[in-house]
Amino acid sequence: MEKSPWIVSDALWDRLEPLLPQRERRFRYPGRKPLPDRDVLCGILYVLHTGIQWEYLPRELGFGSGMTCWRRLRDWNKAGVWLRLHEVLLAELNAASRLDWSRCVVDSPRQSVKRGHHTGPSPVDRGRPGSKHHLITDGHGTPLAVLLTGGNRNDVTQLLPLLDAIPPVRGRVGRPRRTPDSLFADRGYDHDLYRDQVRVRGIVPAIGRRGTRHGTGLGTYRWVIERTFAWLHGFRRLRIRWERRADIHEAFLKLACCLITIRRLSSVCYPL
Repeated sequence: MEKSPWIVSDALWDRLEPLLPQRERRFRYPGRKPLPDRDVLCGILYVLHTGIQWEYLPRELGFGSGMTCWRRLRDWNKAGVWLRLHEVLLAELNAASRLDWSRCVVDSPRQSVKRGHHTGPSPVDRGRPGSKHHLITDGHGTPLAVLLTGGNRNDVTQLLPLLDAIPPVRGRVGRPRRTPDSLFADRGYDHDLYRDQVRVRGIVPAIGRRGTRHGTGLGTYRWVIERTFAWLHGFRRLRIRWERRADIHEAFLKLACCLITIRRLSSVCYPL
């Protein structure tokens, strides 16, 4: 029988548990014993996978209340847990020579949104409010960094922040690496000023130009990020942004990138 996707695997928990912040123990007024972090994480994954509202989280499954899961997600994101977990997973992939540093790929499709911060009127969809998920992956489609902005932000404005958001990836002899050899992007990133900035970072830009015919061959390398976005938006909570607070939606984004990364790790390195 296939295991439910919101059940926390031992492989994920062994890497995550050391990164979780420790709660101070209260001796005089201890109150109720807090729900175990692993059970709460199952509740967070349940919301991420199913898209259910927090208040409707089924407590009979042992996840605790939706508010408990929401608070832990907020606190863990504020403590940088997801970023550190992502660095750990990338380091393991790098140690196994499973990161393709010869190129990286960027893209940023618009996402519909109901409300919240980091939203804006879309210039291509009759001014409807929206957000954008800006993603950069390695040559195999493994997420390296993700950003959230309003739907009215031009794609190219987030190109350099995406490159700067790549964490220092350890796992190999020498200094940690955070710079790929080349960068592939579609025509939405066509700007000579940004090409020069990419070259200054020691990266060769391969960016489509506006006004040219299709069939440049960039799609041969860019298809991996389209597949990664399909994986990312396979989590129902990320298809439509329901969170008013940007930090909560960003927490789901970072957690989803960690889950995609550990899937790649398990498929090529270690069994879960």
